[in-house]
Amino acid sequence: MPIVLAPTNKELRIVRIATDEKTKKHLESLGITLNSIITVLSHSGGNIICVVKEGRLALDQNIATKIFVA
Repeated sequence: MPIVLAPTNKELRIVRIATDEKTKKHLESLGITLNSIITVLSHSGGNIICVVKEGRLALDQNIATKIFVA
């Protein structure tokens, strides 16, 4: 499921990132890689606040719909 539909406060594993290579490289530099653990803290105004490797990130809805978790 895309991360925008993910439940809050539950650890999830990233299983697919469906973006171009440039965006994938940028997400990797932020710690968002395949098989990494991510926790959604909140959904606010189309943005997703999440925790990746002990750091908080805000993802806009366009990027968040391309990150799939299980």
